[in-house]
Amino acid sequence: MDRYYKRWFWLLVLPAILLFVCIIALPFLIGAVYSFTSWRGTYFAGGSLAQSFVGLDNYRSAFANEQFVHALLYTTLYTVVAVIAINLVALALALMLNNIRRGAGLFRTVFFLPNMLGGLAMGFVWQFIFQVVYTELLFSPDGILHVEFLRYMTQDGTKALFALAIMTTWQSAGYMMLIYIGGLNAIPGDLYEAAQIDGAGPVRRFFKITLPLLMPSITVVLFLTLANSFKLLDQNVALTDGAFGSRLIALQILRTTQDITPPNYGVAQAQAVIFFVIVAIISLLQVWLTRRKEVEF
Repeated sequence: MDRYYKRWFWLLVLPAILLFVCIIALPFLIGAVYSFTSWRGTYFAGGSLAQSFVGLDNYRSAFANEQFVHALLYTTLYTVVAVIAINLVALALALMLNNIRRGAGLFRTVFFLPNMLGGLAMGFVWQFIFQVVYTELLFSPDGILHVEFLRYMTQDGTKALFALAIMTTWQSAGYMMLIYIGGLNAIPGDLYEAAQIDGAGPVRRFFKITLPLLMPSITVVLFLTLANSFKLLDQNVALTDGAFGSRLIALQILRTTQDITPPNYGVAQAQAVIFFVIVAIISLLQVWLTRRKEVEF
């Protein structure tokens, strides 16, 4: 079998390489080139690519744009909250289900199902939950528990950040839970038995055995949650549509052509390149830091 794969390796991977080049790499390179031009979407200002070259002007315009800077900072804050919330909930669910013997498959399926919903559909569902269920039923003065912060969450920039985090945690925690369960199942049970014999309690076993040996799964989950949080778009559109200062960076890039007259797609491309560089640096740094903590067993 190994000889077969070695012989036909490049032929087998050729379709995937072609798709990657045509759908991801080539459009990205074209967009990077357009970020240095006055591109209007269907034509170049000046008549040609060379004549529309503006150098770093689009990048200066991007950083001078208060909406772009605000969206970048807002996205960073949202990412911090969402990554922490998703990882804590996913890990808690994984630890809980890892100790369940009967019905574990059913619980895993139920927790995973929200991940199957589309971003727009889920955003509109949660918009109803925040505006009606939270505001008028659960947390109103006449409701079960009066919590003013949980009312009108889609009509305030700070509250909307936590609303987005609640929604994405509900959607993504089940998927990340499965990755953590896989990591937990790979830890030898003998280590726990030996630690228990030596007198280590549950908390000590978690921090000395579970957490270090779970680092490969943590690396993967952190990478996925970071990337997904930075590129969140559909849920932002459906839940708040960027109102009340709740525009995330992906929506900001999308709306840049509407904010500028005449529409300058070159500025939007410059914002996209800046966004890509920031996410790439953060993701690579996170993978490097977490992989250093991984333990062989």
